[in-house]
Amino acid sequence: YTGHGIGTAMHQAPDVPNVGRPGKGPKIVPGLVLAVEPMVTLGSPDNRTTEDQWTVVTVDGSWAAHWEHTVTWTEEGAWVLTAVDGGRAQLAALGVAYAGDDA
Repeated sequence: YTGHGIGTAMHQAPDVPNVGRPGKGPKIVPGLVLAVEPMVTLGSPDNRTTEDQWTVVTVDGSWAAHWEHTVTWTEEGAWVLTAVDGGRAQLAALGVAYAGDDA
């Protein structure tokens, strides 16, 4: 499971894995829209899909959480499309330019 680009299709390139090395992977450029989908488990990250072919559970039965935000970039900065405030507060705390007001 991984984050992904969004555009003319719901799931498209680039893939956005939950792990990686700084400076590697796709370049973030204005106009790019990504679904960022972090996953956290209290045990093993190994998982399986249940018989309904939709539900995913950890193999060891540990608690897990999976959520998503959709983010875009403009010339002015980042805009978290799925956050109530466009991500303004969290982006400011991280020192990232917010673009929601001008986009």
